[in-house]
Amino acid sequence: MDTEGSWRTEDTLNLEALQNFRFEPVSQTCTRRDTMLYALGLGYGSDPLDPSQLNFVYEPDLRAVPSICCVLAHPGFWAKRPELGIDWVRLLHGEQSFEIHNPIPAEGTVTANYEISAVADKGAGKGAILHLVKTLNDASAKLATVRSVLFLRGDGGCGSFGTVPAEIPPLSEDNPSRTTDITTLPQSALLYRLSGDYNPIHADPGAAAKAGFERPILHGLCTLGIATRAALASFADGMPERLRSLSARFSKPVFPGETIRTEFFATGDQIRFRARAVERDVVVLDRGAVTLRR
Repeated sequence: MDTEGSWRTEDTLNLEALQNFRFEPVSQTCTRRDTMLYALGLGYGSDPLDPSQLNFVYEPDLRAVPSICCVLAHPGFWAKRPELGIDWVRLLHGEQSFEIHNPIPAEGTVTANYEISAVADKGAGKGAILHLVKTLNDASAKLATVRSVLFLRGDGGCGSFGTVPAEIPPLSEDNPSRTTDITTLPQSALLYRLSGDYNPIHADPGAAAKAGFERPILHGLCTLGIATRAALASFADGMPERLRSLSARFSKPVFPGETIRTEFFATGDQIRFRARAVERDVVVLDRGAVTLRR
């Protein structure tokens, strides 16, 4: 598209349509292959002698990485619906969080229900913040609550509704109590996209260039999954059932092949973190938080 927003059929976001918008439930049958492919996209299996990695990519004692809840039963790119009037070309994924209520099964059918819980208008020319909530269930239990914060850069002045959650507090500038380095593969984005996000900016150099990137970038949710992997390895002995919740703010993109260093700050029962691309010394996830089950 040559001009941002030239696709739009309405001049502004339609707040009433957005507030009244209802998603159809989305179901997905997840196979063991899907579970293993997701974990491979996060780099699990890099040490084939490490049983805490092998359990996520090999059948006998297969477990799901908790962050898979973010990609299961995806609703598609609903923000492009013309009646909503969202300037989707300028939409950014700002924050992501998930809370695990029951362990995600390695295989089976899950159903997601979505709700737009709030829109916070920052003012004309300043954008708006949309809060999307997903509840993930299987036939027997509630599995996870997943929250996405979307920055609608082109929709300031649209008005607000709903109750906005408290903002994630910033991290201190103290030295981290622990760090974990995980090196991504040059083909990490090509692997991860097979879990459902086929946006061409993660595969096609031409599409990435049009979006303003020098080369294809890694999915933000892949970076979040790698931080989940680092938290499990550092504080939970690789046991996914120990993880209660995780959240972070996306601050900069990652290029496949870079090393992601997750810097942890342990304070009581809560663990805070940020993640940086080591080669460029750039923070790529910020204001992170992890809670564990005892």
